[in-house]
Amino acid sequence: MTLQHYLALSAIIFAIGMTGVLVRRNLIVMFMSVELMLNAVNINLAAFSKFLNALGGQVFIVFVMAVAAAEAAVGLALIITLFKNKPTVNADELNTMNG
Repeated sequence: MTLQHYLALSAIIFAIGMTGVLVRRNLIVMFMSVELMLNAVNINLAAFSKFLNALGGQVFIVFVMAVAAAEAAVGLALIITLFKNKPTVNADELNTMNG
C-alpha cells in the first residue's frame, strides 16, 4: 500500500467525523465523531512516520492518544452531568449556560 491509500482512508474517516459533528445534534454522536477525527489524525501520523522512516510521528500518536483519553473522561463526565440536570442529550435543548 502506498502513502496515498493511507491518506485517502484518513481523509474519509476525518470527513465522516466532521460531518457527524456538524450535522448531528446528539451529544454522544458528536463526542464519537470527535474521536473519529482524532483517529484519522493518528492514521496520518502513523503513515508519515512509516514512509519517512522517522519515529517522531509515533511519538505524537502517543500524545494524541493521551489527549483523546483525557477528552473522553472529561467529555463523558460533562455529558453525564448535563443529563442529570436536564434529561436530554440533544445539543439544541441544552441552554443551561445561558444567563
